[in-house]
Amino acid sequence: MSRESKRILKQFHNCRILRNGKILIEDLWVRDGKIVDPEQIFYDEKSKPDIRIDCGGLLLSPGYIDLQINGGFGIDFTHNVDNVQEGINKVAKKLLEFGVTSFCPTLVTSPKDTYYKVLPQIKKKDGGMHGATVLGIHLEGPFISPNKKGAHPENYIKQLENASLPYVFHDHKTNFYGFESLIDMYGTLENVCLLTLAPELLNAERVIEELCRRNIKVSLGHSIGNLHEGEAAVKSGASFITHLFNAMLPFHHRDPGLVGLLTSDKIPEGRIIHYGIIADGIHTHPAALRIAHRTHPEGLVLVTDAISALGLEEGIHKLGQFKIEMRMGRAYIAGTDTLCGSTAEMSKCVRLFKEATGCSIVEALEAATLHPAKTLGIEEMKGVLNYGADADLVMLNDNLELLSTWISGKCVYTRGDSKNYRKTDCHHYAF
Repeated sequence: MSRESKRILKQFHNCRILRNGKILIEDLWVRDGKIVDPEQIFYDEKSKPDIRIDCGGLLLSPGYIDLQINGGFGIDFTHNVDNVQEGINKVAKKLLEFGVTSFCPTLVTSPKDTYYKVLPQIKKKDGGMHGATVLGIHLEGPFISPNKKGAHPENYIKQLENASLPYVFHDHKTNFYGFESLIDMYGTLENVCLLTLAPELLNAERVIEELCRRNIKVSLGHSIGNLHEGEAAVKSGASFITHLFNAMLPFHHRDPGLVGLLTSDKIPEGRIIHYGIIADGIHTHPAALRIAHRTHPEGLVLVTDAISALGLEEGIHKLGQFKIEMRMGRAYIAGTDTLCGSTAEMSKCVRLFKEATGCSIVEALEAATLHPAKTLGIEEMKGVLNYGADADLVMLNDNLELLSTWISGKCVYTRGDSKNYRKTDCHHYAF
């Protein structure tokens, strides 16, 4: 049997593994891009590994998953209408340097023709040496509140009203005001996996129900919605909150707004509300991070909300319909003091989150792995190192600094100055 046709069995040994909420001292076995049960190898197959990788005592975690990223490295997913796939590919490749093995390209509020040009060109795509996995599109707007628009252009914000297009829906479940305008705006929902809208909008509940029927997760954000409106949206199927604390009503003791969903007793039994939070040291105060984590730790999802300026020097850059300005490591709408996105990468967010909250290593890592996977309902394959899951992982030192990134058991990035892990090892094991 040739080397190319043989099913390569890899054994990662001398390592610690994050699995089932614990850090275990045991080996990790990989074949055909999946994590395999060693009992099957030992007792049934009586096989030996083709490759043994000495991890030098490093920590193996599932690869990071970013559900909200607007671009990076000079690329803006919304504005880059002429070279969409080229931009996606560039960001996907660079994200490997920060331990991100899967992500959702995020499009902000834009005119209709932008969606018609961009959406058909962003496809779900498996990861590899070429870059991180594209899980699907996150649509953030334009069905949001103009009162909490943040960096979204107000003139393009829309209501969930009847569209101008003729009736094209004959199914009673989709033939109603609201969803028509959504289809009219986007043109297609193919490859969309997450959609942010404001729950207080007219027709929001029925639109949420239809989106969930189509297996599109609904997030609540950029909203002046109160707690009751948030709870109604959750009952209709909404399951996520977009960048908690940012672009929503501040907490009030008589009506805590969407923040109150973290402790609401109106959440349907068996459901869990997940929420994104930007732990970049700028968007969310460390005390606010602690409040969120201590209140509802199992729902916390780290997102970067990174923009095109990620990885770039200070100056003027583009975000959707806006020019943005990098000043002192912060991104603002040019000429204002309005924050418009993060320039922090996920690996740094994990470390900042742990430092700010004092949480365990397990909690910090699961906020960037297991929890976002659960948000999309893909935790059987992503965000875990369980048997049968995709072998997407990162190697970290005790400070949670990234040393190498692996997709489907293949090394796709290694840090050049790593003392614990030789660069040649990654290239040798990249097949």
